[in-house]
Amino acid sequence: MLDFDPETFGALNADDYDALHDPGTTEDSVALIAELAGRGRILELAIGTGRMALPLVERGFAMSGIEGSAAMVEKLREKPGGADIPVVIGDMADCDIDGEFGFAFLVFNTLFNLTTQAEQVRCFRNVADRLAPGGAFLVETFVPDFSAYHDHQSLRATKIGFKSLWFEAKVHDPTRQVIEYQRVRITEKGTKLVPLVMRYAWPQEIDLMAELAGLTLEHRWGGWKREPFTAESTMHVSLYRKPAN
Repeated sequence: MLDFDPETFGALNADDYDALHDPGTTEDSVALIAELAGRGRILELAIGTGRMALPLVERGFAMSGIEGSAAMVEKLREKPGGADIPVVIGDMADCDIDGEFGFAFLVFNTLFNLTTQAEQVRCFRNVADRLAPGGAFLVETFVPDFSAYHDHQSLRATKIGFKSLWFEAKVHDPTRQVIEYQRVRITEKGTKLVPLVMRYAWPQEIDLMAELAGLTLEHRWGGWKREPFTAESTMHVSLYRKPAN
C-alpha cells in the first residue's frame, strides 16, 4: 500500500468524490478563507474537484491550484467555471507554479496524503517559496486519536443498509506515524475496495515544519468558526505567516 500516490487516489475516488467526501464544513471554510485571504492571488494545494476553489472564484478571488491527480482535475473542468482555473498537475511537495501568491491553503487532512515527514517538510518549503512577503498559509487536519484502536488496529462500520454494508479497517504504525486504511463497500453489485495511506503529524510537529520553511504560527483554531483549540479538539485550522521583509 505504500506505493499509493495521488494518481492512485484519483483513480479510486474521482468518480464519486463529491458525493462521498463532503465534510459538511464547506460553507464555513470558504467563509473563513475569504475573510483571511485579502485580495491577492490564492493557491490551493490539492485543488481536486473544486469543492473549495469554485465558491471562492464566485466570490471574486483569483484562484490557482496544484493537484496530483489528472482524474480529479477532469472533474473540476466539467463544472461551471472549472475550466478557467489555472491548475498544474504534479506533486504538491515539489511542483512549481508560476507567479507569487498572497495566500495558500491545504485542507481536509490532505497534508497527510504525503506519506513521509520529508515530503511534508518539502511541501511547506514549496509553499513558502510561492508566497509573497507577508503572505499566509492555512492548513486544516485532524488531531490524531487512537482511543478506538486495539493492538494498533481499528474496524468500524460506516454505513449499514438493507442490501449493503460499508466498513473501514485501519492499521496504525506508530514508528512511522502511518495509518493504512481499507474502506470496503459491499453491495448487490459486488465489493469495492478503496484503500488510503496517510502519514499523520501532531500540531506541534506541523508547527516545526512551518518554522523550517520560514513561516510562523499566527493563529490556531479548533474549527472553521474560530473555535478555541483545546485538548478536546478533534481537528485544527492553523494559519502560518511569512515575514513581510
